[in-house]
Amino acid sequence: MNQWVDVTDTFSESRRHYRNTYLEICEVLDEVVEISLFSSEEDSYEIYFSFGIMYGIVYAEEEEAYEKREQMKAELEQEYSRNKEPSNEFMKSFSEKYDVCLPSDVLFDEEALMKAMLDF
Repeated sequence: MNQWVDVTDTFSESRRHYRNTYLEICEVLDEVVEISLFSSEEDSYEIYFSFGIMYGIVYAEEEEAYEKREQMKAELEQEYSRNKEPSNEFMKSFSEKYDVCLPSDVLFDEEALMKAMLDF
């Protein structure tokens, strides 16, 4: 059975702060799937995830952020258990359901992302 590993403590205290956010938790599954929660005193919370060529940020208010992260984590784990890579159908439905964003400061593989988008 796959196990999520909390790797939050592998980040130095200075790396836990990014812009006006603070890394609350970062978990990885088989070194393939990652989901992190960043809190903010000024803005919405940010849930960052990555799984294969799929990654992005979901914004959430503080009251819903922890529960939404758990829901996303469960769906990512289920897809990973089934396919080991996100299917086109999963990427599309997950992105729509959670209103996934790709802010300009998130690094991503543009070529792979464009190919996946064209395959939809």
